Amino acid sequence: MYDKGLEIRTAVMGKAYVDKALASNADDFGKPVQDYVTECAWGAVWGREGLSRKTRSMLNLAMISILNRPHELRGHIRGALTNGVTKDEIREIFMQVGIYAGIPAAVDAFRQAREVFAEQDKK
Repeated sequence: MYDKGLEIRTAVMGKAYVDKALASNADDFGKPVQDYVTECAWGAVWGREGLSRKTRSMLNLAMISILNRPHELRGHIRGALTNGVTKDEIREIFMQVGIYAGIPAAVDAFRQAREVFAEQDKK
């Protein structure tokens, strides 16, 4: 399950992102959480066939923005773009967040998305 999770995590988030996450948590303290995330979140859940990667990305954008986790949101915005979620769809997801979870969450999500889009445009 770990290998399957690592493959999916790398495909969605990018090799540089995953390598950095694993390297920065390679000690005895951080490694268990990275193993858990890779095996359970990416392998056991993202590896299920019930939803497409695009749909999972769209759900993550809504949930992570509501939880106010900007670092994770930025990574998952990049992953969503990789999984075929368009900028227009991202905008609509964050509009939905604003109605159901509050305007401050949506405003922050829009800010994070604009920054990620700008970074992507520079590449």
